[in-house]
Amino acid sequence: MHPIVLLKKGREVPLRRRHPWIFSGAILRLEGDPHDGDRVSICDHQEQPLGWGHFHDGSILVKLISFGPEAPSDEPIREALRHAWALRQRLGYGPAAQTTGFRLVHGEGDHLPGLIIDIYEGTAVFQAHSIGMYRERELIVRSLLALEGLNIQHVFDKSRSTLPPEFAKTIRDGYLHGGETETRFSEHGIPFLAQWDGGQKTGFFLDQRENRLLLQRYAREKTVLNAFSYSGGFSVYALLGQATHVTSVDVSGKALTLLEENLEISGAPRDRHTTVQADVLHYLRDHETLWDIVILDPPAFAKSKNKRHQAVQGYKRLNAMGMNRVKPGGLLFTFSCSQVVDSQLFRDTITAAALDAGRQAKILHVLSQGPDHPVNLVLPETSYLKGLVLEIR
Repeated sequence: MHPIVLLKKGREVPLRRRHPWIFSGAILRLEGDPHDGDRVSICDHQEQPLGWGHFHDGSILVKLISFGPEAPSDEPIREALRHAWALRQRLGYGPAAQTTGFRLVHGEGDHLPGLIIDIYEGTAVFQAHSIGMYRERELIVRSLLALEGLNIQHVFDKSRSTLPPEFAKTIRDGYLHGGETETRFSEHGIPFLAQWDGGQKTGFFLDQRENRLLLQRYAREKTVLNAFSYSGGFSVYALLGQATHVTSVDVSGKALTLLEENLEISGAPRDRHTTVQADVLHYLRDHETLWDIVILDPPAFAKSKNKRHQAVQGYKRLNAMGMNRVKPGGLLFTFSCSQVVDSQLFRDTITAAALDAGRQAKILHVLSQGPDHPVNLVLPETSYLKGLVLEIR
């Protein structure tokens, strides 16, 4: 018998709309003494079953896996994984496709709250953002291996950095299936290397795939500055798009080593590329060079609402400096992956940056994450990546 969470009268309405989160203020009472990560059944105040999910003692008390009267079981997780793989095949991703690096599961966007799975050729990188999903890892590995046509040989667990700190102390990252393996994958036919063991995110910024392709269209005979370059995705696309020169700047020497390897395996012309290890803000401040295209793709400036004002000021300062490094008539590709900075606030911040820089700007493209990072309509938080392409005068 699974523990039961009973809701106050009227608090079942969001669940009727398939909202997957239950907040602590909606709880009438708990039955069965649930612990963090337990599967729990959800009932309304009249004890009618509404679904089941994973329990966690916090502001979001339950994240739902299934809606309906059925008791908790393995099947909804297996079925959600099958649907996720079918969607990626429709999008043209997979081991026999031009793109073999993609996100298979995007949390609530694929109706598996607390779970990220990224695919790099024959390796799946598993990342749990909840104790409940971490405890489902054996089921998830078995289900991944059973997905027809996905051909997974290795599963790497990279959950330690994304789980609650006290729980994270009790676990280690490592292989759940298979072992050390080649980290190469392809994106639109371009080979890259991922770095899931010790690198950022799950090893590569897969969410920028379509935005890199857009940059390639604009890069011909242009000079490009790729700030916060990490492993060089934008740099490779710009060079293959026949940019006259690309400068990549990042503070991490480890990331720049991976960038150099990606330039090598992709066949990008390295004689038209310069690698700079530096703090981006210092680099923009200390150099007077102007580029045809400037790319600003910083890490998240804020991960909580109480840091939002500080993040907005940071984005404004960075973008004002970036705009002043763009030639008249050139382009600025600018991004924010901070969930607490929504699309309107991001646009307002970029507007303020243009005023501070004394530059005129017009929006050419509004960008977001790729389609393998689907957005749950009732949960706007699943749309986290904001981007604009601006013409700067």
